[in-house]
Amino acid sequence: MAKMEPKLEKTTKWTDSNGEYKRKESSFREMVEKGGSFAPASGRYHLYVSYACPWAHRCMITRALKGLEDVISFSVVDWYLGPEGWRFSSNEECPGSTVDTINNVKYVQELYYKADPNYNARFTVPILWDKQEQTIVNNESAEITRMLNEAFDEFSSAPGTSYYPESLRSEIDSLNEWILSSINNGVYKAGFATAQGPYEQAVKEVFEAMDRVESILATKQYLTGDTFTEADIRLFTSMYRFDPVYHTHFKCSNKTITNNYPHILRWLREIYHMPGIAATCNMDHTKNHYYKSHKNINPTGIVPIWDGPNLD
Repeated sequence: MAKMEPKLEKTTKWTDSNGEYKRKESSFREMVEKGGSFAPASGRYHLYVSYACPWAHRCMITRALKGLEDVISFSVVDWYLGPEGWRFSSNEECPGSTVDTINNVKYVQELYYKADPNYNARFTVPILWDKQEQTIVNNESAEITRMLNEAFDEFSSAPGTSYYPESLRSEIDSLNEWILSSINNGVYKAGFATAQGPYEQAVKEVFEAMDRVESILATKQYLTGDTFTEADIRLFTSMYRFDPVYHTHFKCSNKTITNNYPHILRWLREIYHMPGIAATCNMDHTKNHYYKSHKNINPTGIVPIWDGPNLD
């Protein structure tokens, strides 16, 4: 087994000395591209993901929409995030999870040490792994999503389909910027805050941004209009988790999508029913992960019954 010291602080210490949550930068930032060190190929790359993680979820959605299931294999970690980080479990041990058949490791941290024996940051998913070079290509979800959208088009069952079209890139980039800060990351800033001031500021920003999204979707089918894009994918994974997790667990409790955001709810249901999307959603993994892994927030480990709005 690879280097295996407990990394309790790296897994559970989320805030700075002021009680404010700070997300760390991803460490592996290589790109799959023609002519580069990591060339596009069918069967060469593998995704390590979590059904619970919204950042990994965006990669799973893009992989499904681009028809890359037979091009890029994937493994799913157990929903429990313990002191050693994400672990692999069999489907019998944790329904929906898989063992690691690529590197045969038990913990995600072993993958990081295999790629870099001196690695000293957090052990996150998603991971795009190169089976040929036996290393991590990238662990930044935004960049992995772009690669899945663009780099493997010749192998895709939906070639030519882009969720980051040239004509909308400026608008998508603008949407991504404020949605990332105020919603995708904003709910974490609220949930992991350990001081009242940072918590209240984060919640304020979350609902200002959600009100802004609701206003956009009141007149548009998707965030940019009639075209479903990367911006919708990135927001969807947060909105899917909002009512059942972020509202209660992260104390973003001013409003719910179910009762207060009819246009977001319409949009959420429409995306959920797109071919391939529902299969990437696993509410059992999602709820169990947040409510049972974050003992500093929910020490009893009790999981609420409610799954949020009915999307069927």
